[in-house]
Amino acid sequence: MFFFDKHELRIPGPVPVPPKVLLASASPMINHRGAEFREKLPLVLDRLKPIFATENAIIALTGSGSAAMEAAVANLVNPGDPVLVLVGGSFGQRWLDICTSYGAKVLELQYPWGKGVDPLDVQAILKTHPEIEVVFATHNESSTAVLNDIEGIGEVVNQFDALFVVDAVSSLGGSPLETDNWGVDVVCTASQKCLLTPPGLAFVSISQRARSRMKKVTSPRFYLDLLRYEEMLMQGETPYTPNIANFFALEEALNLIEAEGLENIYARHYLMRDMIRVGMQALELPLLVEEPWASPTVTSVRPDFSDVVGFCRRLEQKYGVEVAGGQGLFAGKIFRVGHMGYATPLDMVTTLAAIEASLGQYGKACAAAEKTWDDWIKENQGASGC
Repeated sequence: MFFFDKHELRIPGPVPVPPKVLLASASPMINHRGAEFREKLPLVLDRLKPIFATENAIIALTGSGSAAMEAAVANLVNPGDPVLVLVGGSFGQRWLDICTSYGAKVLELQYPWGKGVDPLDVQAILKTHPEIEVVFATHNESSTAVLNDIEGIGEVVNQFDALFVVDAVSSLGGSPLETDNWGVDVVCTASQKCLLTPPGLAFVSISQRARSRMKKVTSPRFYLDLLRYEEMLMQGETPYTPNIANFFALEEALNLIEAEGLENIYARHYLMRDMIRVGMQALELPLLVEEPWASPTVTSVRPDFSDVVGFCRRLEQKYGVEVAGGQGLFAGKIFRVGHMGYATPLDMVTTLAAIEASLGQYGKACAAAEKTWDDWIKENQGASGC
């Protein structure tokens, strides 16, 4: 059928990319050592600072979010350094795996998958182990759809002599992250989620405290040497060939983000979250995550039927709506609906319509979601973006 490209991508990233951004990525190539790119690079990175809510330097890497995470570890951790890793899902586990690969002396704080970490538990460990030098956390654990209390964790970590490093790959630009105000030393993110851009760029913000430590760390690194990137940024360049097409795309994406405004963007993400949650509740499909930790960018559902993988497959094949399955402990047990980046409340209605039709239940989920949307409009007269 000729509608083969009419596809609803509702996974936790990569997200659909706005047409203007796609067109920008097809711009003619330029010299990455030439005057045009030397002017573009620092300007684009400066435009990211309001999204990070930081005055710190932001470094761009050609790579995925995992490249940013590994760069953070490689530049902050020597073999044998004591670190604390907060693990409540696949991406907390990724922090653990990277730190282990670099020979850190790792202390784990395991918290239940589907729940957020309690800052008081972090405080208890840091009191018992004041030698810990770096704490690694995940803002939005997209494998479970938990949004952690980074502000609360930051208040705790900053009582001790430890750096605070946060994976914000699936949250930055979709939920507030006050990097400087919350005492976060390093934030890692990537282009392909709430920043509306294809995969291929990763970003790391670096505090002065983190920079000072990086100068003392001797762990081997070459391509991921963040101090080298910062040095080259002073000249408007990157040490190695950058993803130029993605910089064109990011520039256009930032135009869209700035036009909508961050507060409106955050409101849109929380509205979409609420629409999906009430829709699932109307269908009596259990949600994995309780309200205090519910992510604004992805929702996880733990249905009472056994063939979750088959359900996801049928949803895509019959209706063209692609949701994500579970990872790690929840593989084959949950499905996840992404509502981040280039997505609207109407997209949530479409997604819920497909889900309820596939279950043979018609109207319940959409009615609940549409009422939530209508109530939001009444409460926010004059707000844009939704």
